Amino acid sequence: MLAPFLAVAAILAPPAHDWTRFDYDAARLGVYPFATGITAANAGRLQRQRIELDGTVDSSPIYLQGVTVAGSRHDAFFVTTTYGKTLAIDAANGHMLWQYTPPGYSSLAGTYRITNATPVADPSRTALYAAGPDGRIRKLSVADGHELWSTAITLLPRREKIAPALNISRGLVIATTGGYVGDAPPYQGHVVTLRATTGAIVHGWNSLCSDRHVLINPSSCRSSDSAIWARAGAVVEPGNGRLLVATGNGPWNGRTDWGDSALELSADAGRLLQNWTPRNADVLESTDADLGSTAPALLGNGLALQGGKDGRLRLLNLRRLNGTAHAAARKGGEVQTLSTPGGVDLFTAPAVWHQGRMTWAFVADGSGTAAFRLVGGRLQRAWQNGRAGTSPVVAGGLLYVYDPNGSLRIYRPTSGSTVATLQAGAGHWNSPIVVAGRIALPEGDANNHRQTGVLNIYRVP
Repeated sequence: MLAPFLAVAAILAPPAHDWTRFDYDAARLGVYPFATGITAANAGRLQRQRIELDGTVDSSPIYLQGVTVAGSRHDAFFVTTTYGKTLAIDAANGHMLWQYTPPGYSSLAGTYRITNATPVADPSRTALYAAGPDGRIRKLSVADGHELWSTAITLLPRREKIAPALNISRGLVIATTGGYVGDAPPYQGHVVTLRATTGAIVHGWNSLCSDRHVLINPSSCRSSDSAIWARAGAVVEPGNGRLLVATGNGPWNGRTDWGDSALELSADAGRLLQNWTPRNADVLESTDADLGSTAPALLGNGLALQGGKDGRLRLLNLRRLNGTAHAAARKGGEVQTLSTPGGVDLFTAPAVWHQGRMTWAFVADGSGTAAFRLVGGRLQRAWQNGRAGTSPVVAGGLLYVYDPNGSLRIYRPTSGSTVATLQAGAGHWNSPIVVAGRIALPEGDANNHRQTGVLNIYRVP
């Protein structure tokens, strides 16, 4: 069991470690397992700095400690704006260290073509990977932001959007695509793996026309939609490296079309291994109740939690997703079904915290925040409130939930009691990271199509 080790590490660790991707790790657990320097005693006294940005960051930052940037060592936050600018910001004082502006930026800025993707850092800490609304993934130098390679992962970027956070595993950068607001066809959700060293595409797996194993012109597929657009994008299973994704509204036939399904792919996205598809998938599609508004959350012990826009949470058995251990034209097979905290659409990534022998799942939606405990292979609701939230994170033994109406709440995770409420501006899908005595939280809504934004940094005085 890792949990006791992590509990000890949280006490003994130095005050700063990297936060290299959305929700901290490749498994998207949303848990920073080290001390942060922020405690229940000082959380209410954090000092806020508002940093004006040349773009909206409708996602979350990442953080690298003590890296060489602009010729000297810095603790730095990195963010990507909705029109594809990537910025390096000094965590100590909020100064801009560098800014990368992609080619063609001026033709996209202010249009409907946006990205909500959080970048991911290379394990070497010398580069990071960022997405743009031009449909490309770019490798950028941490030192000065210059482009190292650029690869298109869609043949129709005006229809296929890179919304989810990027991930990296086993030397492969992992990206997924969906569609834009309005679901204007043609587009298909797909997963692309790229070689981190060169940017070469290793595999492309299409959730529609899945018998075609290359990037396809969306109009050449008889089916459209089935977006892979959840905040977490592709979730990496520890140990075997397999990928978990969820798809949105789209046709399903159990052979080549996999709309409204939770899917397990091989580690390189070359093969579909398993599927779980709800029995009412047709109803979800017809009522715009995408299953894939959130990705599977790994609970451990072979279990995962899958939400959706229908206000339901499903507990899934990863060993036999649909009742078998392989992909099949079968629906159903869930272990348990519960309601989301507010009984409304779930657009966020749950956080999964292992405390001793207890597993906790924290879930927030537009009408509430709740904690669940895993007991006897089933989830039990431990506490709930009526406060909205984006993707929660646990750091240093505290629970952080951003309310996009304009505040950041810090809770005691086991009781739900409020430790502190910090002022923030309004937002959308933004979520915080907490590291080295600092909280970094962007604000703003990508759908407002602004070319300005704010990053809040809260610091221990």
